[in-house]
Amino acid sequence: MTRAHDDERLADVYQAGNEMPERSLEAWVRFIGSLANGPVTSVLDVGAGTGMFCAAMARWLPVSTAVGVEPSLAMVRCAVPGVHYVAGTAEQLPVASRAFDLALLSRVVHHLPDRRAAAAELVRVLRPGGTVVVRTTFRERLDALVYDYWPRLREIDSRRFPSRDEVVADLTAAGLSLTRETSFAQPVAADLREYRARMATAPLSKFAHLSPAEFADGLARMDRAGSRQPVEERYDVVAFTRRGMEHASART
Repeated sequence: MTRAHDDERLADVYQAGNEMPERSLEAWVRFIGSLANGPVTSVLDVGAGTGMFCAAMARWLPVSTAVGVEPSLAMVRCAVPGVHYVAGTAEQLPVASRAFDLALLSRVVHHLPDRRAAAAELVRVLRPGGTVVVRTTFRERLDALVYDYWPRLREIDSRRFPSRDEVVADLTAAGLSLTRETSFAQPVAADLREYRARMATAPLSKFAHLSPAEFADGLARMDRAGSRQPVEERYDVVAFTRRGMEHASART
């Protein structure tokens, strides 16, 4: 059976529906880079998806190595010079040990079947003092705009998404130290009409849990709202540092 993300048409939908303005993407990348515990010359994007963040980190961070690991390479749409994509999973990263200064898990932690195994792999591939950045929405802070128009998605995601304490416990148990937790928001669409056009293609995997009628009702509610305000998306961001960094100083 073909997985959904191996379907190139669906991968194109995912890419178009999850793009953000260039200024917002750059702001995210520079913010992620600021969380690193020292200079960043090599980055690893775990669960790279379309490759948007991996390509952006190669563009806006002073890195010489940028690698994206993605189970389904059919998803990759941001193939650019200087970025290498490899097929693999978070639990078995197909990269060398102690090779990276920064590892990013963007909107992927809730998909991991074994977070502790993934955390152990992150410890293996990071250099001492290296940084892991998790970009997600924790179960207790589900505040995405889509929940206003498809309320059942919040109930569904409350079962799918881990809590803050669960993620921290799993990563620290593997040998990572929590160094920073915050949230960060950036505009993703000029107004609700533009955002609605993206959502009409069902670019989020969570939409598969809705019936066609439920999905259409949400779009209709969005049409009636008609807000002209910019649409922002907020994410929880947690940074960890690899232990065993005798000559590195943790950033607080």
